Amino acid sequence: MFSRRRSGPFFFAVLGDLLKPKSFAGLLRAAPSVALATFSLTVTKDGKAFAQIEARSMILGAVAFLLYAWIVSWLLIRKKLWALMVTYSLLVLWLAVALGLWWVTLR
Repeated sequence: MFSRRRSGPFFFAVLGDLLKPKSFAGLLRAAPSVALATFSLTVTKDGKAFAQIEARSMILGAVAFLLYAWIVSWLLIRKKLWALMVTYSLLVLWLAVALGLWWVTLR
């Protein structure tokens, strides 16, 4: 049985195997390792309290990015808009949601 701590990297590894192209899949495989290494260094250098704040910030940024990715995908698939225009113009949405979540929860 996998513990919760080990199921995250396992999930990303499986997802990485399923996705094409493999260069994109490699990104998913590396993400959990990079996050764990970053947190280890942060705890060592700045302490657990600071690492906890940073972890919350990363989660809020991921939520904002999920919303951004969902809307971009919807516009590209349903409305058949130009990809460059949609992705660049909706970066403002990601920033607004991320800063809004930060202001509401971490301020």
